Amino acid sequence: MANNPGARKSIRKIAARTEVNKARRSRVRTYVRKFEEALTAGDAAVAQTAFVQAQSELMRAVSKGVVHKNTGARKVSRLAAQLKKLATA
Repeated sequence: MANNPGARKSIRKIAARTEVNKARRSRVRTYVRKFEEALTAGDAAVAQTAFVQAQSELMRAVSKGVVHKNTGARKVSRLAAQLKKLATA
């Protein structure tokens, strides 16, 4: 257990940051889920707008440090590939 003031403060900071990061990660998952639902519905127009929102949210998470840069890029790439597959089908 933390025994000095600096360590106690670090614990408080980590707890606060964890809460914020959880919310951001949840937000990303929500937008990705909305995109996947649009894909399964087969609506290309809705899927396109959902993709733009999901991409934006993923890149915001990257800029905030919640998700690693390469992870964000990989996820966006996969979403774009799914969107392209729907558009050509």
